[in-house]
Amino acid sequence: MSQIISITALSSISPLGNDPKTIWENYQNRKTCFSEQFLDHQNTCVAALDSASQQEVLALQQTDIKYKSLDKSVLYAMVAARKAMAQAGWEKGGSFGINIGSSRGATDLFEKHFQEYLTTGKAQTLASPTTTLGNISSWVAHDLQSTGPEISHSITCSTALHALLNGVAWLRAGMANQFLVGGSEAPLTDFTIGQMRALKIYTQNKEEYPNRALDLDKKQNTMVLGEGAAVCCLELGQKENALAFIEGIGYATEILEHNISISAEAICFQKSMAMALQNTPLSEVDAIVMHAPGTIKGDLTEYRAIEKLFGKALPLLTTNKWKIGHTFGASGILSVEMAILMLQHKQFISTPFLNQNSDSRTIRKVLVNAVGFGGNAVSVLLSL
Repeated sequence: MSQIISITALSSISPLGNDPKTIWENYQNRKTCFSEQFLDHQNTCVAALDSASQQEVLALQQTDIKYKSLDKSVLYAMVAARKAMAQAGWEKGGSFGINIGSSRGATDLFEKHFQEYLTTGKAQTLASPTTTLGNISSWVAHDLQSTGPEISHSITCSTALHALLNGVAWLRAGMANQFLVGGSEAPLTDFTIGQMRALKIYTQNKEEYPNRALDLDKKQNTMVLGEGAAVCCLELGQKENALAFIEGIGYATEILEHNISISAEAICFQKSMAMALQNTPLSEVDAIVMHAPGTIKGDLTEYRAIEKLFGKALPLLTTNKWKIGHTFGASGILSVEMAILMLQHKQFISTPFLNQNSDSRTIRKVLVNAVGFGGNAVSVLLSL
């Protein structure tokens, strides 16, 4: 990259909590954030927001009567965006840009409106405006009274990191001075769970770790869905208040054999990682926060792509999906949060399944990966 981008704030709301201290403490133990909800006609393992975060969402809804009709995916993004803006010291009503995406969008609200239509034959007045994908960024912009560009998109599970790429592009092009980027997802619904079960990738594991992300020897798919949102504030140049710096970005797609395919050695990841690291010696990458959703093929192909690029001298490898599940469009920024916490605390966060010697490794540079259906891979190199 020609110029470093500073991440001057990052805020999230997820099963881990909604403040950095709580989130870091939750990363320090081997407990998962999973619970059971009755979804898709059966008890289902999911990762729901913690009670404190749920209270934050309810409190937000009370601030404006219009917010009561919004989908959870919109509300989660608004909670995270308010905190991030305050953390960065940005003024309400500023001219910063906003790009917050989602994989599924307002799926909970859409399912409810559609069920009501099937039952009554009539659609609610607000059914359309509250279920459009552009809902998230536009409502965040309304809440923060921003005057810059507002962009929403869906690029499946790499949505949030594509938002980060877009923010970087706007800043480097001189078309904005500040950009708020991220992703939000509220996928804990009957139809969404049903779709994942139809793909035969949802966990049936009843053991201590229902999602065995980065267990490269597992014999069945173990993906679990989680909910949450995360956003970060981007500014051009090396800022004194930066939480971390974006040193490199990479992206790639690959030719698909079918709708959800990825090649045996994840060529898209090889290309995106190589692009992000084109100005960085491979030996300087201390850790990689992998996408690793907990599926057999998803975990293994990404691992092989890393082996292909790095050879035998692999960085430390980790993921947070064994703990909080797969948050679809929000997962990339939650992985960025994990990476920043490791950089700040100079401590690697391991998984229960992959044995690595992390004691002698100082965490200075972390690569973050994400990929979605369609082979849309993104890699981001962070440093502090």
